[in-house]
Parts: sequence; structure tokens; C-alpha cells
Amino acid sequence: MKQMIIDLLAKETKLSKKEIENLLEVPPNPELGDYAFPCFALSKKLKKAPNKIAEDLAATIKPPKEVERLETKGPYLNFFINTALQAEQTLNQIQKEKNNYGSSTTGKGKTVVLEFPSPNTNKPLHIGHVRNLVLGQALTNLLKSQGSKVKPVNLNNDRGVHICKSMVAYQKFGNGLTPEKDKKKSDHFVGDWYVKFAQEAKKDKKLEEAAQSCLQKWEANDKPTRALWKKMNAWAFKGFAETYQKFGYQPEKEYYESEIYDKGRDIMTDAFKKGLLEKKEDGALYASFEKQGLGEKIVLRADGTSIYITQDIFLATIKQKEFKPERSLILTAIEQDYHFKVLHTLLQHLGYSWAKASEHISYGLVHLESGRLKSREGNVVDADDLIDEVTALATKELTKRYKTLGKTEMEKRAKAITFAAMRYYFLRVDKRRDVTFKPEESISFEGDTGPYLLYTYARAKSILRKTKTKPTTKPKELNAQEKALITHLATFPATVQRAHDQLAPNQIANFSFELAQKFNEFYHHTKVIGSDDEAFKLSLVENTAQTIKNALTLLGIDVIEQM
Repeated sequence: MKQMIIDLLAKETKLSKKEIENLLEVPPNPELGDYAFPCFALSKKLKKAPNKIAEDLAATIKPPKEVERLETKGPYLNFFINTALQAEQTLNQIQKEKNNYGSSTTGKGKTVVLEFPSPNTNKPLHIGHVRNLVLGQALTNLLKSQGSKVKPVNLNNDRGVHICKSMVAYQKFGNGLTPEKDKKKSDHFVGDWYVKFAQEAKKDKKLEEAAQSCLQKWEANDKPTRALWKKMNAWAFKGFAETYQKFGYQPEKEYYESEIYDKGRDIMTDAFKKGLLEKKEDGALYASFEKQGLGEKIVLRADGTSIYITQDIFLATIKQKEFKPERSLILTAIEQDYHFKVLHTLLQHLGYSWAKASEHISYGLVHLESGRLKSREGNVVDADDLIDEVTALATKELTKRYKTLGKTEMEKRAKAITFAAMRYYFLRVDKRRDVTFKPEESISFEGDTGPYLLYTYARAKSILRKTKTKPTTKPKELNAQEKALITHLATFPATVQRAHDQLAPNQIANFSFELAQKFNEFYHHTKVIGSDDEAFKLSLVENTAQTIKNALTLLGIDVIEQM
């Protein structure tokens, strides 16, 4: 409907469709219509008063059957939609497309590589990784919904001095202990030694030297050092795999820093020969991006060793060679914005034709109410512990509501509620905003939460189970709540497209919450079963449930039929 109005106005005003879309408003009061077009922008162009332009447009435009009537209100031209026709068209579309409602083929034929969550193997996945995972999965779903082939990949940061710190602590204090003997999840076991190193290093400064020595031995391919590294990495990866399984995450390709850290050196020396890089007095190679406001960036140390940006250049070339993507996205915390600005500038500077396809997507930090998280101090919340805590809260809430629920059903519902709570809590806000995670708030069955949306879906399905009446999409008459619900349902495809274009899952979350609110207003105001127009109202319930399901699926949230 909105697009049809834009087309009408573009024809009559000679403004571009984009200009009209930016000007078109939804009036605060339904009595002023469904859409309002302000005529101020045309006043200077036509040398007429805005009021007069609105009147002329109202007289000139011949509204199609989808528009019930046009009215002017001062400088505004107001459009009143034929909501009965809109209802029929929208519900028929949802009914026909079902799980595909909101999808399109605008990205068909495009390949997108999305790199996440890129953990370090010296500690378990933590609450920051949870945000990374749920955001990465939601972006994957959004990109797929518009027809793109998405290739999730993961870079494992499995070498470096931080990895050596866990190794040194285990060597000195581990006494052959294993995760099995310690009765701990294997990645948590590794993380404990990282914390232990930080604690002991405060008392013994030589431990830092030992970590550096360990790294040197690793790079020299010292057999005992490599053997310990492989053992502790295996523990870390085993634990990661168990956590990934809980989130349903499985990358298409795994990359390892240990396999590429020393690559990229040839790329840099070739670039220097071509005059694209400069050399410091000590022999280090660097690029100068002063004009771009990024300063100087060393890309190869004086001793010829690589740094992070060198390996990232190499990894970018590998991904391009293996997947030939139209877009190559990297998802990390906002703290790494500068690094990736330099990386993408350097890729272009080195003359890679595909460099502009490389993008960094950043997200804000995660806090607890007690403050910022620090892994080395042991006050970080591990992903597994977070899942356990939220699951316990969900189980407690379910126990209060359903006294006779069986164990299997209780576990099934608690799991669905837990992951809906976590995913929605992180996805409902703009990805670049910091989030303070509050477990009890996330699990609430009321308000802007994942469980509230699950509850709304389950309520809709409960209504449908209580009748055998066959739904119909043609209404007899519409009340205000039904009109509001239908109008919102009709905006879903455009909302998904916009969220896709802006890589903004929060727009899907916000749409879902508003849809749930409008449905519950309709439910509380309107009798469905046994009403004069039961068949239509059932269709409205059925297709609202379908749209809620589609929206939650994009967010990675599984619906349940009963709460």
C-alpha cells in the first residue's frame, strides 16, 4: 500500500520515489488517515502555498480501489487505505507464502562470507561471545531470507602469548591434572589456568618472561611445547564445540591463526617492491594513511615477522579465492573498529579489486550490573554458566505457572525460553550499543522480551486449537484493533528488506514486539470464537502467528506451541 502511494505521488509531483518515501508520514491520529504527504517540499518548486498544492493533488489524483479516499488537512494530503481490501490481500499473501512471508530474491546469486565468533583458545566462550554468536546467526538468517548464499566461517585465535600464559600456568601448577580428573568442562579447565597465570604473575614477575619464552619455543617448533599446545587447544576446541551445539552454530569453514600467522609476508615484501609501502630506518615496513586519519601502520616488523594485520590481509585473500564472495563480512566487538578500518584501507591501497566487498560489522560491549568483564581476573560470565543461570530462572517461572508439567516438557519449554530470552535481549537493541545483561529481566513473560513473544505466539495457537471453523480472509467489518494489526502485518516484508539492507536485526525484534502488542490489544478487545465474523478473525489470528514465527526465526528463536 505504501509503495502504491509512493508511485501515485511520484507520477503527479515529479519527485523521485526516494524523496517521497522520505517525506511520507504515518499520522499520529488514525482519523487523519493511514499516510500523510506534506507539501512543503513542493512549495518553492511550484511557487504555490503548501495548502493549495495539497488541494490540487487531491483533485488531480484518481485513487485506485486500494485507497478509500483522499483528504486535505492544511498542507497535508492524507490517504485513507481501504483496510478491508488490504486485510484480504495481506492475509492471502501470508497464507500463500507461509514460512516464506517476508523473504525475497533480491540477493539471489550473491555469496556472502560472514566471519564469527573468532574465539581465543585460552578460555571458554563468554557472554561477549554470546552476543557475537546470536548477532552472527541473525545476520546469516537475514541475508539468506533475501536470497543470498551465506558462508559462515570462523577464525580460531589459537596461538600467541595469551595462549602461552595458560600453558605456563598449567606446566607449573597443573601436576598432570585433566578436565576429566577435575570434573570440569574442558574449555573451562583451560580458562582456569589463564586466570591462575594472572593471579600468580602479580606475585612472580618472571612468569611473564616464561610466557614470552614459551612463545619463542612454540615458534621454533619445540616438540614438548607444541605437544602441550596441541593438548590444551584440543581441550578448548572440545569445549567450544559443545557450546556451539547449544546455539546450533556450525561454521562452513574453520581457519586457524597458527596456520596463517606467518603468511602474508610475501604480500608485504612484494607491495614494498611496487612502491606501495615504506621502510623505517630499522627495516620495518609500514603504510601511511595520514590523509585518511588513520596514521601509520606497521605491516611487517624489522625482523620480518608478521603482525595481526599481515595475517588478516592473507586471510582476506584466502576467503576471496575460496568463496569469491560479493561481500565478505567480519563481526567483532566495537573495540576493533580502528584495526579493521586500517585493514580495509590497506586492502584497497594494495590494489585488490574486491577490497570494497570487505566490511567490518561491530557491536557494542556487554556488561553486567557489577561492571565490565575481564577474563584474566576471572569475573567474566562464561556462556555455559549464563545458559545454566537463565535456564534455572526459566524453570522456576514455569514451575510457578504449571504445577503438573512433566519433566520432559518442562525441559523442552525451559530450553526454548532460555534461548529466546538471551537472543532477544541482545538483538532488540542497535548492534553498536553497549548492553548490560540482566538475566531476570530477560526471562520476564511480560514486556519487551523473548518469552513475551513466545507467549503471544502460543496464545494465538491456543485459540486456533479451540475451534474447527475454517478461516477466511474476507472481513465483514473491521474495528480499530483489527485495522492496526493488519496494517502492521502488511509492513513485514518491507521491514525485513530494510533490516537486511542495514544489517540491523533489532528492526525485526522491534517489529515483533509491536506486533505482539497489537495482537494482544486485539485479543483483549475482540471476541474471536463465537463472534459474528469468527472465520475472518481466526484468519487474522492464524496469520499473525505465522508472521510472529517468521520474525522470530530470523532472530534464531524457535517457537513453541504451548507455554
